[in-house]
Amino acid sequence: MTFPTLASDFYGFEALLADHERDALVRLRTFLEAEVKPLVNDYWERAEFPRQILPGLHEQQVFGNLWEETKAGDFSAVYGGWTALEMARVDASVATYVGVQNGLAMGSIGVAGSPEQRAEWLPKLKTGDVVGAFGLTEPLSGSDSAQGLRTTATREGEEWVLNGSKRWIGNATWSDITIIWAKSTEDGQVKGFIVPTNTPGYSATKIERKQSLRIVQNADIELTDVRVPESHRLQNANSFRDTAAVLRLTRAEVAWASVGTAIGAYEAAVEYATTREQFGKPIARHQLVQDLLSRSLANITASIALCTRVSQMLDDGVQRDEHASLAKAFATTAMRETVGLCREALGGNGIVLDYDVARFHADAEALYSYEGTREMNSLIVGRAITGMGAFV
Repeated sequence: MTFPTLASDFYGFEALLADHERDALVRLRTFLEAEVKPLVNDYWERAEFPRQILPGLHEQQVFGNLWEETKAGDFSAVYGGWTALEMARVDASVATYVGVQNGLAMGSIGVAGSPEQRAEWLPKLKTGDVVGAFGLTEPLSGSDSAQGLRTTATREGEEWVLNGSKRWIGNATWSDITIIWAKSTEDGQVKGFIVPTNTPGYSATKIERKQSLRIVQNADIELTDVRVPESHRLQNANSFRDTAAVLRLTRAEVAWASVGTAIGAYEAAVEYATTREQFGKPIARHQLVQDLLSRSLANITASIALCTRVSQMLDDGVQRDEHASLAKAFATTAMRETVGLCREALGGNGIVLDYDVARFHADAEALYSYEGTREMNSLIVGRAITGMGAFV
């Protein structure tokens, strides 16, 4: 299959992928360009998710590649990163849906579930027959989730009773199951639960008036005496260390998605600059515009290099928390600067959806904050550098 490389991949990092990965990536790119890109601005403005894309999206080879129960071939973590980049290059909300479904929901069960739980749920999540969500963040607990969770889980015989609240939970207005993380009242440790969303006492309310990732259906969740059987407790989730193992898998992919978001803005800015005329010539012929574009490309190129290496380390089994955290902190910071430079290149047209950059500019703010803020990820790296924690 002919593989049309991205001009924004200035150093040709795609060439590191195996042939079958490159073929899968071009199929994904073709699908996104044809079926998703034409829809996203309208759905972003309406703050709705285009669910009609899900059957085609789930046919792409982007779900379940980390788990034996759902693995379709020999795909590397670097390939997984490129799929996140490709999706975010078209729309960061679609990349977020996949990150929640594939990384957080499937990841929780893959990392912390029993063999029986993995066999029951992973295939259904891979095909999209079941939509998953991931309930960790709370109204009063975000960066301090390791210690500050207020949602409780109380054992009563062969059942657990969950009480509490969750906030900013992606996919949660229409998910079939949500992975709820709660603190056991017995031992004070964080445990995970597979909670069907039709369980009595469970409710999810869409968060309105967002100005970022408007396509993502974030929800506030209320849990009032929600009863789940012991068989729905993730059998290998015994402390927040196990939650962190899930986040380690997904944090690097958020870094990749931030590169895709930067590329989406950059490509739109290049197209605009080469066609928009001022003073009798395309604005791309002006030195200051070329400087904006070259600075953007430098940010993108450095971020791809960092993300590629951290994913290689995951493939090699040597990636640690601080490696994923450095990639996330750097790539999202570079993304934030890049979308600003691209918005500047478009002048006043940079704030309307018609030219795409405004959407990427707004969505970048969410990627900058979720899966660990820059500050928290910097402290994880700082602890590795110095051997001393500075979180409190």
